[in-house]
Amino acid sequence: LDNEEERAAAKCTQLCLEELLSVSDLECSLCIRMFFEPVTTPCGHTFCKECLERCLDHRPNCPLCKQSLREYLRAGSYNPTVLLQNIMLATFPTQLAERRELHRAEMAELSNLTKNIPIFVCTMSFPGIACPLHVFEPRYRLMIRRCQETGTRMFGMCIYENGKSFADYGCMLEIRQIELLADGRSLVDTIGRRRFRVLSRGHRDGYNTADIEYLEDKKVAGEELQELQCLHENTYRLAQRFCEHVDLASRHIFMQHGPLPEKEEDIQASADGPTWCWWLISILPLDPSYQLNLFSSTSLCARLTQLQRILTALLQQPP
Repeated sequence: LDNEEERAAAKCTQLCLEELLSVSDLECSLCIRMFFEPVTTPCGHTFCKECLERCLDHRPNCPLCKQSLREYLRAGSYNPTVLLQNIMLATFPTQLAERRELHRAEMAELSNLTKNIPIFVCTMSFPGIACPLHVFEPRYRLMIRRCQETGTRMFGMCIYENGKSFADYGCMLEIRQIELLADGRSLVDTIGRRRFRVLSRGHRDGYNTADIEYLEDKKVAGEELQELQCLHENTYRLAQRFCEHVDLASRHIFMQHGPLPEKEEDIQASADGPTWCWWLISILPLDPSYQLNLFSSTSLCARLTQLQRILTALLQQPP
């Protein structure tokens, strides 16, 4: 009997709410859509969680009354407004399901790692090499948050190039850890994954995007592979000598990048070649345009030959 009474009471409540409310009463004033993951600020205004976060990227004030939300931002936790969620579920379940489906579709589009991938335009990054970032611009705060929300934890890194918004080649970075600061900035620990070539450029909500294709070193076999392995051994020995004779003024490089990585057993196992080559390219005193030239090559032999020449020249210089 109690269950029947509870169901009847719930039905009555739903009918009363439907008479009192319309879908427009449950719209976010920022995106003009039904609330999704609604949160309420200390000043009493409610927004979609994502909408509020985007506003706080730019200014730590309530978008409506302009009251300071610095303490709210510093806390870093946006608890959902449970009562409002329950009201929406009870009153407009169909519209709420459509809103969730729209959000899922947006997340699926953002999860594609070849079409419209987000591009961080900053510095050279390399496969297998750590790339620490200090994120403070609103557009990149949004970009990093989306990479987290979609679950990919990936974005592209390219350097700026004259005449273009960014270079034709870049490296996918994977987010390993994020340290959020009290004012909304963040320290992001990333590591390089795959190299890519830009096919076309675009924009999304203030940051750059690109359609890309991944690069892969050409595989060799037979005598050509034996020659490549010999070249690999010789160049690695030169790299070891260079690291042993580096001057004290440059030792901070090793503190930042770590020691020379070990040789891989199979030099063609990775699509991007041995990690130690990228480590070496990242620490050598090379112009970014020259680094980019080495980066874009899909011939491990050509890359090792160039590194051998550079190391030989550096080792011949007086201390």
